Amino acid sequence: MKKTLLSAATALALTMAASSAAAHDHDHACLDEACSLQSLFQTDASANAGGAEATVAAKRMGTWGIDTAGMDTSVRPGEDFFRYVSGTWAKNTQIPSDKSSYGAFLVLRDLSEARVRQLVEGYQTGDTANPDRAKVATLYTGFMDEAAIEALGAKPLAPKLDAIRAATDKDALATLMGKSQGDFGRSFFGLGVSDDQRDPDRYTLYMSQSGLGLGDREMYLRENFAPQRERYQAYIAQMLELGGWDNPQQNAEAILALETKIAEAHWTRAESRDRDKTYNPVELSAFATTAPGFPWATYFAAAGLPQAPRAVVRQSTAIPKLAAIYDEADVGTLQAWQAFHTIDNAATLLSKDFSDARFEFRNKFLSGQPEQQERWKRGVAFAEGTMGEAIGRDYVELYFPADSKAKMDELVANVKVAMGARLDQLDWMGAQTKAEARKKLEGFGLKIGHPDTWRDYTAYDVRAGDVFGNAERAMAFEWDYRLARLGKEVDKGEWGMTPQTVNAYYNSVKNEIVFPAAILQPPFFDPEADPAVNYGAIGGVIGHEIIHGFDDQGRKSDGEGVLRDWWTADDAAKFEAQAAKLGAQYEAYEFPQLPGMHINGKVAMGENIGDLGGITIALEAYRRSLDGKPAPELDGFSGEQRLFMGWAQVWRTLWRDDALRQQLVNGTHSPGHIRAFAPLRNVDAWYDAFDVTEQDALYIAPEDRVRIW
Repeated sequence: MKKTLLSAATALALTMAASSAAAHDHDHACLDEACSLQSLFQTDASANAGGAEATVAAKRMGTWGIDTAGMDTSVRPGEDFFRYVSGTWAKNTQIPSDKSSYGAFLVLRDLSEARVRQLVEGYQTGDTANPDRAKVATLYTGFMDEAAIEALGAKPLAPKLDAIRAATDKDALATLMGKSQGDFGRSFFGLGVSDDQRDPDRYTLYMSQSGLGLGDREMYLRENFAPQRERYQAYIAQMLELGGWDNPQQNAEAILALETKIAEAHWTRAESRDRDKTYNPVELSAFATTAPGFPWATYFAAAGLPQAPRAVVRQSTAIPKLAAIYDEADVGTLQAWQAFHTIDNAATLLSKDFSDARFEFRNKFLSGQPEQQERWKRGVAFAEGTMGEAIGRDYVELYFPADSKAKMDELVANVKVAMGARLDQLDWMGAQTKAEARKKLEGFGLKIGHPDTWRDYTAYDVRAGDVFGNAERAMAFEWDYRLARLGKEVDKGEWGMTPQTVNAYYNSVKNEIVFPAAILQPPFFDPEADPAVNYGAIGGVIGHEIIHGFDDQGRKSDGEGVLRDWWTADDAAKFEAQAAKLGAQYEAYEFPQLPGMHINGKVAMGENIGDLGGITIALEAYRRSLDGKPAPELDGFSGEQRLFMGWAQVWRTLWRDDALRQQLVNGTHSPGHIRAFAPLRNVDAWYDAFDVTEQDALYIAPEDRVRIW
């Protein structure tokens, strides 16, 4: 939640992670998992964009939108649709050594990364005519100066660790936790400023549980993650030793014990996404009574929050438990905990011994990534995480043609019409709820490509030769920017992703769907491709984002973005019954390489509903686009076959085992290779298109298919 750049919303996540300024990430559903919250620093042409030319081109998929050479037609579609569409590609593709997974999204992310590199390496530090470019150039060149960073060693950390050593009581430590909103430190509590779910025209403060270095509570509490905990404890000791902290082994053991208590207090991921339970306004002055044991007034003052009247608490019963854990904890352990997280958060900006140690644990051990990314890739990520919209302005000028927006406008309009038609056809929903649903659909906002107004970075102080300081000032700049909005009118034009982000999202508080420029390329969208493929690919993505407004959590906000119950009790019960059936389907999938691991159907529910509804309304939209005419055949494939193949192609994904384990534990999305076929098993037209029968492994009897939207 902290150190993130997006505003709150609910997006269609595909497989990785994007940043968010909100402390309630359940409001923002993205297409790919790269939109799971991520730390800010983890890490034909115009000549106007810093002198660059648009020379890095997207690769088209086959001749009409499908990579037919990547198919494995020896496999029956009903046996394994992922292999049928992408089996040869999977067999012949190696996951790059600097990645833990690979697929359609990451191919485009590589493309976007290369384009951004071309831009930032063309910027000049002395460009007085364009201060933003000069700042980006300073950020990038500073990060790339390895010799200077190596010469500094641990010196940039010294003032931070000295301040922690000087914090010898719990008031002083609470001050450091409050200040951690704008620096490398950590807190038991996450704070964020975002659109108020009950008053969408105003910004409010959100608070959530935090404090875990391994991500999800399950990593601490399940027996099968004992190897991860053992290695984590060793990593804590290693980082404390690198930072010169006393008694690293003893403190590492105490920190793991402390975080295990924190994990026991945390809500589960499923509980934390339930909007019926996660909107709990509490006056700041009342925290001392509702959650005693923590120096709340000190903490809020240090965070710059004395003017905020209240915070909306997400995990209401967890916050008092975390306050009690703080009250009972040993001061020395709290100091060591703060020191470790400060070192861990800053490691990628420090000398090689720090950055390599972090890579070895977080990337290689936890996610199976064999090799560290090249320095330039990490430098691009650093510049983007700090001044992403400044780079985005130039990216759009080079890589987002006007006709792409026009064609997307048309596609979105067609898919919205199809969603309206689906609403009219529903036999399980009553007239009263349908009227509200249609009102919400009609009010959907749409953002395509890039913001109309760009972020102003004038107040961000960038200094040559100060990578660590530039990062810290970026975090402070971001927190001050968010803090200044408290209680003010919401900027409806703000974007939660940069134009060069390969993803998409739905924002429930603004009731809008958003498609950055970088996703509007093959295999998602190709203006020259067969329309059926585009409807299955980007049409399915559009549908997915629209359905997020009607998934198990998005349906709880109305057409104005207000969190309220607009369903009749009978309709809600019917919806929940179908959703439970869908969750059970996904939980039944097995991963032979990871015995005992399964998809968490409740955590991934919104994304799975989005996938099923997305392909359903994309099919409806495609049929309507034919205007009663028969679809042509291409290379022996019917229109509807090509549509379903277009859907499956965007989800081609390969995983390293450790990365897949992390996805199943910490992710909100089903793995991509599952998404390629899982929703289709509930779509009658898929069975007809590929002659799927009871003898096929993917067959589901008609009466057992899930039918929601």
